[in-house]
Amino acid sequence: MKNRFIHIFLVSLFLLVDFVTFAQPGDDDGSGGLEGNDPPPAPINGKLLWLGIVAVLYAFYSLHRYRKVA
Repeated sequence: MKNRFIHIFLVSLFLLVDFVTFAQPGDDDGSGGLEGNDPPPAPINGKLLWLGIVAVLYAFYSLHRYRKVA
């Protein structure tokens, strides 16, 4: 159980670090205004490939585990 928690934690950590690495920097000048020049939106289509790969790997893992139990 402890080993499984560590694996889930590490996978989550590696997946979430990517979001922090590619986050857009802010330009907090301290004025607190909500109006002004907004930065362009960040593209998300570059990470959809990784999401698909992880989904397919998880599906194979789940099927393999289900067939082993049944």
